[in-house]
Amino acid sequence: MSTLALALVLAAAFLHATWNYLLKRSGGGVGFVWLFAAFSTLIYAPLALGLIILQKPQIGFIQIAFIFGSAVLHTMYYLLLDKGYRVGDLSLVYPLARGSGPLLAVAAAILFLGERPGSLAIAGAVMIGVGVFTLTGDPRKLKENGALHAVGFALLTGTVIAAYTLWDKVAVSTLLIPPLLQDWGTNLGRTLLMVPLAARNSGKIRHAWNNYRKEVIMVAILCPLSYILILSALAFTPVSYVAPSREISILIAAVMGSHFLAEGNLGRRLIAATAMVIGVIALALC
Repeated sequence: MSTLALALVLAAAFLHATWNYLLKRSGGGVGFVWLFAAFSTLIYAPLALGLIILQKPQIGFIQIAFIFGSAVLHTMYYLLLDKGYRVGDLSLVYPLARGSGPLLAVAAAILFLGERPGSLAIAGAVMIGVGVFTLTGDPRKLKENGALHAVGFALLTGTVIAAYTLWDKVAVSTLLIPPLLQDWGTNLGRTLLMVPLAARNSGKIRHAWNNYRKEVIMVAILCPLSYILILSALAFTPVSYVAPSREISILIAAVMGSHFLAEGNLGRRLIAATAMVIGVIALALC
C-alpha cells in the first residue's frame, strides 16, 4: 500500500470512529439517521456542483445506476448499524461490524474482482481480524440482555459493509465516478429513499434536532468526509489492502468507548489493538 493510500485510510479511520461515537452517544434512531443524511447532502452540494462544472465527469445510465445501488446499500448499513447501537454496546457492535465487513470484502475481492494480495497482505488482514474479534472478548457478554440481538445486527451490518465496499470500488475505479460525487449522490439517494420512513417518524426527527443538533451536524460533516477519503484510496488501491487497514478505527472507537462511555476491558483492548497495528504495518509494507 502506498504512503498516500495509508495516510488517507488512517485519517478516515479517526473520522469514522468519531462519528460512530457521536451516533452512539446521541441514541441515534430513524430521525437522527435521516437528518444527518439530509444535512450531508446540503453541506457537500456546493463541492459536488463545483466538481461537476470543473471536471465534467462522464455520468451516464450505468454510473447513475451504481450511485443508486450504493444509496440502497448505505441506507441498509446505517439503519442496521443504528439498530445495533440501540440494543448493544459500542465496544461490541463496532468491532463485530467493522471486523466482519473487511474480511468478507477481501474474500469477495479475491473471488469476484480477481485481486491477488500477497502473503504479507493476507497475514496483515488476518491479524486485523484477530484483533477485532479479540476486542469482543468475553463470551459471557453474549448472555447479557440484548447482546445476541446486537451481535446479529452487527454481523448483518458487516455483510452490507462488504457489499458496498466492492460495489463502490467498481464505481470509482472502473466507472471512474469521482469519489466526492459518488458519496454525495449516495447521500442524496439515501435521503430520498428514507423520506417515507422519515414522514412516519416526524416526532423523532424533531426530537433529534431539538436535543442533538450539534451531533447531527458533526456527523453530517464527518461521515461523508471519512468515506470520501476511503473512496479516494480505493480509486488506486486494491480492496484487499484498503478494507482491512481502515479498521484501525476500531482501536480509536475502543478508546472512546472505554474513556467516554465507561465500557471497560482496557487491557484486552490494548492486546487486540497491538494485533491490529501489526496488521496495518504488514499492509503498509506491501
